[in-house]
Amino acid sequence: MTALIALGSIVLILIVLIDTFETMLLPRRVRRQFRFARMFYVYSWAPWAALARWVRSEKRRNTLLSLFGPLSILVLIAVWAVALIMGFAFLHWAIGTPLGGKNGAAGLGIYAYFSGVTFFTLGYGDVTPVDSPGRFLAVVETGIGFGFLALVISYLPVLYQAFSRREIAISLLDARAGSPPTAGTLLGRLARFSDLERLDQFLGEWEHWAAEVLESQISFPVLSYYRSQHDNQSWLAALTAILDTSALVVAAVPKRDRTAAWMAFAMGRHVVVDLAQAFHAPARRSPDRSARSGTVDRTPRPPRQGGAEVERRRGRGAKTQGVAGNVRAIRHRPVDQVPDALAARPARGRTRGQLANQRMDAPDQGISSAHRGRCR
Repeated sequence: MTALIALGSIVLILIVLIDTFETMLLPRRVRRQFRFARMFYVYSWAPWAALARWVRSEKRRNTLLSLFGPLSILVLIAVWAVALIMGFAFLHWAIGTPLGGKNGAAGLGIYAYFSGVTFFTLGYGDVTPVDSPGRFLAVVETGIGFGFLALVISYLPVLYQAFSRREIAISLLDARAGSPPTAGTLLGRLARFSDLERLDQFLGEWEHWAAEVLESQISFPVLSYYRSQHDNQSWLAALTAILDTSALVVAAVPKRDRTAAWMAFAMGRHVVVDLAQAFHAPARRSPDRSARSGTVDRTPRPPRQGGAEVERRRGRGAKTQGVAGNVRAIRHRPVDQVPDALAARPARGRTRGQLANQRMDAPDQGISSAHRGRCR
């Protein structure tokens, strides 16, 4: 029995160390399904989001959801620390480490106290190991505890720097594309100020931003749970607006060189597809109005252009439709949802502010025309 307890303790310690390494240090996506950190977020986010749905006030609901990201980091770090402490405590208990300063046989509580003091390098000296295996385990635990604390201290500043870089660009987009951002508002304001000549530079900057978002979200998956500072802003909404803008520039803006728009759209599509795979979120299709009513219009439409042009536009529509499915998948996961005013078409008699007060679990009515594959 003691051998099984010792083996289980070693396995627990290794699982926590591997999970900490993959979460904090490994700068790439881990494809393994069973991970402690992943299970923690899967089973903690669902009740938190369910609790938020009961809050009627939009502002209070967003405040409650914004607490999940930072609070989950603290709870996860605490769970890791407790698991390591108890793993070493059970290991000492299984091998029967004799402790100086304690008369008689030590119980599990004394070993847990000794393990906690050793892990956090307090060094009280009231309980100490007296044999070689116990001293060796104490030295190993001290090194792991010191490295764990140093890793936590260095991890949080890097995480918040990545969050700050993401949010600065989103705040700058507010003046150009509105809040929530839309492609029509962005192009309209640029045209109003005769600034369409700088559109290529603008799309190039957002192509770089999309690459940074992909790198930061893959390196720090918990960053997806950090919501923007304003209710109508979101990294997914900003990415959606840039995808819309790129698609509209390619399809409708009279420009000879559309390379910047194509590159921005390709980078944005790459971000959406990769993050949908990282979140294990399959693409969601958005049925059209005829499909919602139970009938499908199969009447063939005559082509408006030549054969080559029709095939080219069909390929473009297939690409945007695939992006739409992945955007809806990320939005319904849910991690950082697109504002409802962006996801729903304004109805007659309803203002954009009223649409922003919809419930966060409102059904998706389509992100935009560009994401429906109707760019013509």
